[in-house]
Amino acid sequence: ELRGISPCVTTQEEVDSLPSLKKTLREHYERKRRHYGIDRQLQYDPDLKRLFSAMPSNATKPSAASFLNRFRREVRRKVASWTGEYQYTIDQVLEDMIRRCRELDLRVPVTEEQAKLDFTLLLTVHTMNFLRSGRHRVAL
Repeated sequence: ELRGISPCVTTQEEVDSLPSLKKTLREHYERKRRHYGIDRQLQYDPDLKRLFSAMPSNATKPSAASFLNRFRREVRRKVASWTGEYQYTIDQVLEDMIRRCRELDLRVPVTEEQAKLDFTLLLTVHTMNFLRSGRHRVAL
């Protein structure tokens, strides 16, 4: 439909030429992530430390991050069915929690069944907080 028609507005003006930009794309997105609170995984630490353990006496126990990765699909589906939220949204919270477990080197000090139940409740609460806070929006 527009083939052969000249544009209504033409200009040679450069909006933001590359040499004039003072910050990198990484800096731009880091600032946006800070502004929107996307990198707030530290908020999970107290609950994760209550559920799992970093004590040297539990060093032989299974890694919490590995446990959660094995249990990931099951817990994501359960929380999605109870909350009515998309599995993708739940997976964002779950990924952050797994990352924190790995960084804190947390271990599973209780039975697997007890850990599954407790973590399912914990993930449900944090998913609802995540949604209520508006943190699930994309920072552009």
